[in-house]
Amino acid sequence: MESFTVSALKYRPQTFDQVIGQHIITSTLQNAIKTNQLAQALLFCGPRGVGKTSCARILAKAINENENNSSDQNYAFNIFELDAASNNSVDDIRKLNDQIRIPPQIGNYKVYIIDEVHMLSLSAFNAFLKTLEEPPKHAIFILATTEKNKIIPTILSRCQIYDFKRISVQEIKKSLILICSEKKLKYDDDSLILIAQKADGAMRDALSIFDRMVSFTSGNLSISEVSKNLNVLDYQTFFTISVLIKKNQIPDILLEVDKIISQGYESIHLINGLANHIRMLILCKNSSTIDLLEVGEKTQNKYLEQSKDFSFDWLMDALSLIKEAESNHKLSLNKRLNTELCLLQLASLHFNGKKKIL
Repeated sequence: MESFTVSALKYRPQTFDQVIGQHIITSTLQNAIKTNQLAQALLFCGPRGVGKTSCARILAKAINENENNSSDQNYAFNIFELDAASNNSVDDIRKLNDQIRIPPQIGNYKVYIIDEVHMLSLSAFNAFLKTLEEPPKHAIFILATTEKNKIIPTILSRCQIYDFKRISVQEIKKSLILICSEKKLKYDDDSLILIAQKADGAMRDALSIFDRMVSFTSGNLSISEVSKNLNVLDYQTFFTISVLIKKNQIPDILLEVDKIISQGYESIHLINGLANHIRMLILCKNSSTIDLLEVGEKTQNKYLEQSKDFSFDWLMDALSLIKEAESNHKLSLNKRLNTELCLLQLASLHFNGKKKIL
């Protein structure tokens, strides 16, 4: 049996061109290297899993490459990584300060990557200040953090700051499509979009979820199976509920709620999902906002078709009712009843904004 390498490691970027969703930062770093204007202290900050540490490693290797040094040369002795979450004492920083004085054996620079730098103690920050202010010419520091607000101002003022952004759903989806093609996996667009949405802008999280879904579906990624495993109600559920609301079929609505809850879903998932569904229908009301729908082509056509059944005013009133139900949910002693009441109120809305008599 061959050993399995998780996708987050297998597809980790090895060059700036492979970094996803951070084009401005990677192009800035590449230009800084070309023009020899790279700062000696850099701070990479942003959400988890968006490429901070990967960019730090790529940069560490790139700055030692020149016409005299092969790109295949091993620069492992020039790159030092310190996890500040577990090495956050003043003694750890003092040891680092002692290492910095020694010039590199090969290449031009010694690069110190300090991950989760916000975890350093105040005394460790203070011990690091002088070195960061006047570093040796052969030393470059790359600090990475998810919480820039926890870093003391005196450290921030000595760093060139790069803010990494969350990766868009479409960018994550494109990357997953390439991986599916490479592995010859079957998929539908909606399943990959759902994985990307669940990752919340983190490519590493997306790849971890992707590995899990491939195992669960035996390499055939469908929206129904992926939704089930991620404990997310699929699009069809809300299309069905919307039809029942439109027809004011109260008994069928209650049966549908019972079916959803019996499948193990929390009632708040139904309310939140319905709010998002109404939002999608609102986006379909104007041709300029249709592209904001983060769904596959088939599902988008379904939304366009169903949006014709509801007026814009009705959708806005419905969204207000759902948001009110969301606010009341935490305080409600009977959360199921709160959800059912919300749906019954929606079914009782006339399409001119007035209420029907039940």
